[in-house]
Amino acid sequence: MAINPPDRGTRVGDDRQRLRKLAQAAMNADQTVGQVETLLADMGPLLMGLTKTTGSLDETLAGMDATITKMDATLNKVDTTVEQMATVVERLEAVTSRVEQVVLIVEAALRPIGVVESAGRAIVGRLGVLSRG
Repeated sequence: MAINPPDRGTRVGDDRQRLRKLAQAAMNADQTVGQVETLLADMGPLLMGLTKTTGSLDETLAGMDATITKMDATLNKVDTTVEQMATVVERLEAVTSRVEQVVLIVEAALRPIGVVESAGRAIVGRLGVLSRG
């Protein structure tokens, strides 16, 4: 069996086809690199704006942190004040309770005087000692 050598005409055509594909791929790659460069150039100002916005956001968050710290301190003061007011209210309730007890005692003590006064008026009225008008 004899081995036929490869056809040189076919090989040359294959090589040309391969070179055309490589050249086309190189042109496509060059065009893609150009597009990427354009895209990156357009992204530059966008990234600068984003950097500025991020800086502003950082400043805002720092201010917000300070505000939250002040708010926390204020709420702690309010809690302390509420506790103190609860103590004052308890004391006022105790004083009110004592005053009510004193009023009840005074009313009880004055009842006999009121009865004597009423009886005295009734007697004076029947005797006609005090005239009206």
